[in-house]
Amino acid sequence: MKTIGMPAGMWLLFVGSFKKQLVETLGFEASRAKEITALAKRKYKWIIRGLPGFEKGDRFKTNILSCAMLSAFLLEMPVKPTVDQAADYYREAMSTSVMKAFCRKAAKRKFTRRDVEGMKRTAALNAADRNPYSWNMTFHPYPDGSGYEARFTKCGICVLMKELGLFAYVPAMCRLDYTMSEFGGACEFIREYTLACGGPYCDCGYRKRREKQQSSS
Repeated sequence: MKTIGMPAGMWLLFVGSFKKQLVETLGFEASRAKEITALAKRKYKWIIRGLPGFEKGDRFKTNILSCAMLSAFLLEMPVKPTVDQAADYYREAMSTSVMKAFCRKAAKRKFTRRDVEGMKRTAALNAADRNPYSWNMTFHPYPDGSGYEARFTKCGICVLMKELGLFAYVPAMCRLDYTMSEFGGACEFIREYTLACGGPYCDCGYRKRREKQQSSS
């Protein structure tokens, strides 16, 4: 994958927050945070260059880019955080005003026909069959009409972080799903299994919030 375009934009959008949280969440000195960030930038580009291009219509390119960014910082930290600390760090680093606005905008389309059709197209694509750093999923509407579940059987984050020796940190990334749903405010996020923790699949359930259901009934 080329490092220009979306990968470069992703770095510029979040690097300030990732650097800031090295100090505020993980307790590094400001000077050390600056050093880690400079090294992480080079590592990020190295990771990106090792990835294949993503197909048109593959909605998970941003997911692998955020994984590459977190991985780059983790690899350059002189003292590695615990999984819980990494989860806090990633959550705070990604909780920018831009991300919150994106989640609120996406929430307005949640459960619409456009949203459901997009999920069905993603399920039919089976992109991970051709690109191991993408995802395969199946789509499962709830019988009562209260939402749906996306069930992932292949996960690009699991593949990349295992290759980088960071597989233990995959759950730290998984927890952001809850945070993004909270930012959006349209649904309750439900999960029982993850591939990273030995589950048969990763389930991402999205159930309409009760007030949403009542207003639409």
